[in-house]
Amino acid sequence: MALTRDEAAALDAKDPLAHFRERFTVADPELIYLDGNSLGRLSVDTRERLHEVVEQWGDRLVSGWHDWIDAPTRAGDLLAEAALGARPGEVIVCDSTTVNLYKLACATLDAYSLSAQRALVTDRDNFPTDRYVLEGIAEQRGLELRLLEAEDPLHGPQPADLEPLLADGAVALIVLSHVAYRSGALADMEALTRLARDYDAHIVWDLSHSAGAVPVRLRDAGVELAVGCTYKYLNSGPGGTAYLYVAEELQAGLRSPIWGWFGQAEQFAMERPYEPAEGIGRFLAGTPPILNVAAVEAGAGLTAEAGIEAIREKSVAQTELVIALHDEWLAPLGFELGTPRDPARRGSHVSLRHPEAWPICRALIERAAVVPDFRGPDSIRLGVAPLYTSYVDVWDALDRLRGLVERGEQRAVDAARARVT
Repeated sequence: MALTRDEAAALDAKDPLAHFRERFTVADPELIYLDGNSLGRLSVDTRERLHEVVEQWGDRLVSGWHDWIDAPTRAGDLLAEAALGARPGEVIVCDSTTVNLYKLACATLDAYSLSAQRALVTDRDNFPTDRYVLEGIAEQRGLELRLLEAEDPLHGPQPADLEPLLADGAVALIVLSHVAYRSGALADMEALTRLARDYDAHIVWDLSHSAGAVPVRLRDAGVELAVGCTYKYLNSGPGGTAYLYVAEELQAGLRSPIWGWFGQAEQFAMERPYEPAEGIGRFLAGTPPILNVAAVEAGAGLTAEAGIEAIREKSVAQTELVIALHDEWLAPLGFELGTPRDPARRGSHVSLRHPEAWPICRALIERAAVVPDFRGPDSIRLGVAPLYTSYVDVWDALDRLRGLVERGEQRAVDAARARVT
């Protein structure tokens, strides 16, 4: 039998991370927010840090650049240690995930692909921006794009799914997500990376749905290249600046396809032709958005303070609670679990599948003060963000969902699809 509400409250009372909730803006205490896997809450630290940088701008004007110019590297080093299992000098905060993926994909193809390697690979269920970037590169360069079909879509790509696509030696580059955006499946990063290298192919990992909620061990897994966003579990705000990772051993051999003055070796020797900077800084391009980078620093700082292992422990416990309540309350109402049951193979969100998923999702928001999100064709995603999601939040959200569907309230909402889902 699943936990009672009193038992959920008891878990909150002894939760070592419970006090972090007070470090976030909660404008409406009645609203249950389970969409931190799309956009994290605003933290008090971020608000204060942004105010500090704005005041620096007002007081110091252009002289502030003496400090700001190194912000992308400082924030990258903090992310490397707090969330990514990387070394200082291997992560830099810049641009968007889409732009960073394009930069690393093109740099890798330019540096390593042989004449016989004419194919790119991603999985059909990968996040759309990753597929779109590869589609564009394939079209521009006359390459083949191979879409991997996982034998078990619930658990995502496995080594046995990938290997047949590599067997002919034609694959130069693979792009995979560490946590699948729809199902929440957690990939075996180490095994898939090792398999790719066995066939002389390179993987760029997308960490957008794992960093800040799941321990990422890039160095330990032998990962060469990765990208990710910061506005989900790292709470940097809407459109927060992304990051990229390049293992130290590869940096000198890769050149970004986007040349800009922040990636120049001697940035203020402006009469000189372009020469890439040493180290991770060569992947910068234009002027970094300093306010956004400051928000990344604040979010990464909270993750470092809480500890990624403690965050993961709570995430597992809370997603286990979602699944237990689903099995007891929701499965009899026609729901189906769309996420792996094994916590070792699951990120920090749980997908619940239902034929009426879209109107149910709208009804939850409009009638039950619960904010999840919908991903087609039939999934409601419930994202737990352990720094501010309580166990009672989880219990109450599932209870409200159960009652809403039992009453058939989803049939009373406008079922027309909105642009944002």
